[in-house]
Amino acid sequence: MRLGRLNHIGVATPSIEASIAHYRDVMGATKIHTPFDLEAQGVKVCFVDTRGENGTNGTQIELIEPLGPDSPLSNFLEKSPLGGQHHVCFEVPDIEAARAEFEAQGKRVLGPTRIGAHGTPIFFVHPKDMGGILTEILETPKEGH
Repeated sequence: MRLGRLNHIGVATPSIEASIAHYRDVMGATKIHTPFDLEAQGVKVCFVDTRGENGTNGTQIELIEPLGPDSPLSNFLEKSPLGGQHHVCFEVPDIEAARAEFEAQGKRVLGPTRIGAHGTPIFFVHPKDMGGILTEILETPKEGH
């Protein structure tokens, strides 16, 4: 398995609106996507684009807010009420091959492969198997996603 491109860093927040203001007013973000509900995962999501070298697209920040008290993100915010880094997400060309490789290495894949916020298949790997970091694996989005 080869380490793919860092697609995004997931940041848990109790308020996407307050986080948007922070990234816009403090960090100078100029491209902030429209927030949307990802009901299947119990979260509201908003992507903030960063700029790479020579004005290219950089890694995105994924702001995630729980949709309700039953959201898996609620436990995270109970422990860290201000929010904070929740996960990192790496791209792979073939999600099923990547999942098979992680499982063959004895890594704990959390739940089924499902469709993520970019509209492509994802899965998460347990932080205890990834150096303490919850890691999302995402099939590389096609053009236009």
